[in-house]
Amino acid sequence: MRDHSLDDPARLRERLDALDLLELGIFDDIAQRKVNILRTKFEAFNEAIYRELRQAIRQGAGAVALSAWSDGGGGDGIGFDEGYDYLDEIISGVLQLELPDDAAIEPPPDMVFYQPTPARHVFDLIRRLGLTEHDVLMDLGSGLGHVPLIASICSDATCVGIERERSYVDCFRRSAASLGLSRAACFQQDARDADFSTGTVFYLYTPFTGGVMRAVLDGLKREAGRRSIRVASYGPCTAVIADEPWLHSIDNVGHRAVALFGVRG
Repeated sequence: MRDHSLDDPARLRERLDALDLLELGIFDDIAQRKVNILRTKFEAFNEAIYRELRQAIRQGAGAVALSAWSDGGGGDGIGFDEGYDYLDEIISGVLQLELPDDAAIEPPPDMVFYQPTPARHVFDLIRRLGLTEHDVLMDLGSGLGHVPLIASICSDATCVGIERERSYVDCFRRSAASLGLSRAACFQQDARDADFSTGTVFYLYTPFTGGVMRAVLDGLKREAGRRSIRVASYGPCTAVIADEPWLHSIDNVGHRAVALFGVRG
């Protein structure tokens, strides 16, 4: 007799783990039919939770609803790696972002193939930033927009994505509209041409390198000469940003998580 404990709605994480194992298995025809039935059942349970979370977000209670799953992150601490875990599956089910067909197109020089920031790092960053209604978070090279969308759900800040690929921007806007996120916006433009004047926090997950990165950092430096800003980064670009003499590490997390920088006085 099958163990029905995974039918408990609260065991979403365990069901996701089980679905991963079922994907890896090789079964005969009879067993495969049973696996397909089980997979369909688990996916239906999970989709019911995603619907509840989306409804909570539309009602303005998304931060509390997501905290039940995001508190504790991905397990034993935050590690510097690009691996994804159950939180990414949950966020995918909630945001309903579909990677466009052109996602594998070779990026222009100094641009980088798109990867979303692992969700555990996004939640960790939001907690550390302590965003308020006076903040404007700008994700430079935002891709599908995981960071500004999650930050808009979990904080009172205005959250903006800057993304050059039209199909990514369209995905962002559909998700924001379906969830009623009035403080989330995405603009289709090159980060070198973006207006940084309203931003208080700027996030980069190594969206570009070389001359493009240099131009963007120079633009941020000009903003830092006018007012106080913070810069957050993840991935290889962190080493480049850490070498900027006008910035200093705020909490010295090193490569443990998203790095956070402030402007030197």
